[in-house]
Amino acid sequence: MEDGGEQLRWGVRRRLEFIDFRLFWDGRFNRSDLANTFGISAQQASADIAQYEKFAARNLHYDRAEKAYMRTEAFSPAFIGETIERYLLQLVAIENRWMRAEDTWFDTIPPVEVLTLGRRPTDPTVLLRVLDAIRNKSEIDIEYASLTGSMQPSRTIAPHALSHSAGRWYIRAWSRDHNDFRDYNLNRIASVTDHRPASVDSTLDFEWVHIINLVILPNPDLSDERQAAVAAEHGMTDGRLIRPCRLSLSFYLMSEYNLDVEPGLLKPEKQQIILQNRDEVTQARALSRKMSIEALARTSASRSST
Repeated sequence: MEDGGEQLRWGVRRRLEFIDFRLFWDGRFNRSDLANTFGISAQQASADIAQYEKFAARNLHYDRAEKAYMRTEAFSPAFIGETIERYLLQLVAIENRWMRAEDTWFDTIPPVEVLTLGRRPTDPTVLLRVLDAIRNKSEIDIEYASLTGSMQPSRTIAPHALSHSAGRWYIRAWSRDHNDFRDYNLNRIASVTDHRPASVDSTLDFEWVHIINLVILPNPDLSDERQAAVAAEHGMTDGRLIRPCRLSLSFYLMSEYNLDVEPGLLKPEKQQIILQNRDEVTQARALSRKMSIEALARTSASRSST
């Protein structure tokens, strides 16, 4: 946003965002809120309020009885509209004790209940070593609790990316033991014990590199009214959602929303959306994995012969 052709300085914009925030969430603020939060003088706080009124005079009025600026019925976010999701996630973070309330701009917090099974906190040392390996293109030895039935806890991997799905963080990495690319749950890595230069080319991870469009529709077995509600919830256009997705991550999205289940096997209320190109996505993922495995095998054979 610009004022008189001059772009707002970062510090000023942050304070105007704060005014917007407090009006949105609490319906009110006063000059001391602004001064105390940012450690500025009362005079500077008054100047910031005047600046905010230049952009959104209809958003607030001063109540002399309350000695506070109050939100008006005409209020519309002038600075935080595009970041509302960030603040909703802060409520989740506070409830999960990932963040302290005093580290946010909330004065009062609405009743919030976050339903989750919970997971052990991420080990900062493990994450640090993984990030270093990604940045430096290194192999690392990890102690890993696998769900595949393997009794061998030690793994050698070369991580090249992080991903997040359904509340879990994953490490995308090459496995020396299997000579292919796999996902490793970050919270199942107990320790990182060693590192060395990686000997694999991460661009051969075709499942990661390749992007495919997931074509998502409301379940046609729902009533027309419910299909319209589902389409509105997911921001569909003309009754469908095109979601670009890495092939390696399509598995998680499909599992989370039952998109991997053939339509008609579940009640439509349990499968509110369907994947129109399910077979295409599944086949593309299998083909990309096969291509990666073959390319890695050729690379290994070439190194062995030299």
